[in-house]
Amino acid sequence: MTAIDFGTRVPLRLPTATATFAVGIAGYLGVNLSPYMITAVQAALAIDVLEASWIVTASLFLTALAGLVIAPLCAGTLRSTVARVGLTIAALGFGAAALVPALMIPGLLVGGVGAGGAIAAAGAAMAAFRNPERVAGISGLVKGGLVTIVIAVIPLIGLAPITVFGALSLFSLLGLLFSTWLPAAPVLDPQAGAAVAEAMPIEVPSTGAIRITPAPSPTVKLAGFGLLVVFTLWAVSEDSLWAMGGVMGADQADLTPEGLGIALSGATAGALIAAVLLMIVGDKFGRAVPLVILLLAGGVLKIVEGFTTDPTAFIVVFIAWNTVYAVAFMFFFATSAALDSGGRWSAPMLSVYLVGSALTPVIGAALINILGYQGFSITLGIASFMLAVPAGAIALLTTRLERTNTHHMEEINA
Repeated sequence: MTAIDFGTRVPLRLPTATATFAVGIAGYLGVNLSPYMITAVQAALAIDVLEASWIVTASLFLTALAGLVIAPLCAGTLRSTVARVGLTIAALGFGAAALVPALMIPGLLVGGVGAGGAIAAAGAAMAAFRNPERVAGISGLVKGGLVTIVIAVIPLIGLAPITVFGALSLFSLLGLLFSTWLPAAPVLDPQAGAAVAEAMPIEVPSTGAIRITPAPSPTVKLAGFGLLVVFTLWAVSEDSLWAMGGVMGADQADLTPEGLGIALSGATAGALIAAVLLMIVGDKFGRAVPLVILLLAGGVLKIVEGFTTDPTAFIVVFIAWNTVYAVAFMFFFATSAALDSGGRWSAPMLSVYLVGSALTPVIGAALINILGYQGFSITLGIASFMLAVPAGAIALLTTRLERTNTHHMEEINA
């Protein structure tokens, strides 16, 4: 017998979680290793740091653009195919860059395109799970912890193409190995006009029930596009401070390189702690109110940073700001996942983030040149305050959608 169920999301299980996180890490690892990539390219090709930076930037931009273009396919039946093809291309591209110096530049560009498919597929898969906040927290903890280890180990081995690009190729192969377990996306039922969840082999219920969710409304589509715009602008405002933090700290607070290292490492630790807290708390406090509070708090901390002249206080504020930023980032992702169980809006999230963050060194430097450090920090703070309004409204909409679906399920089960 076929039963209609409005709950298309599945619980987080080890196989599907491993696949989702592994594919996501493989796709996004190049962003985390970009400083090492620049060093490896510079040494291998005997070029200056600017030329090497442009090559790596081109690879990352291709990751973002490929992710944006391919994202719609990841909300449908081609999600696993996109992941496998993308990871295969990434493994081959980065592998060529690691082993053949003559193919280093084209290999990095091709690898960047493949990584875009991986982050789109993983982003879409995140929407398949129940309790998006808790899933985002677990994802942040797993990815942050593993990437931290990789970042620490690679310099010990040596910043050569074989180690840096070889690591990217290896993780792409690992992601490819686990990609079979990616949670499948809902597909449209042409007769019912609703989305029918494809069942993973490990998730098929003994009753053979088919799970159905209403097709997305124009309001949801508008909210999805709005969220992508808000998230991109927010990423620019946040990462501008990250990019300019060292320069600002040195000029106005006499922050030493050692102090900057403490600030950056402390910020990373704060992000991991934030992931643990979100993993524990989940959706107990809703989604809209925490997101608004986080954006307001982040805005205040950015403004305070611009007026801080003591190096110790600068480090403390920087760590506090990045911790708030990390939690807000995960809430943004949870909101995108809650909008659509197929991952229509969570698929392009990392891609739009990459587009926004890639421009922040230029934007941050321009704002500081025009407004000074205090004007720069005030501008970033005001941006957070303004973006809190639409972000909160969209998050509130997702909560209402979840309540509506729950009500439908209760009516059907009754």
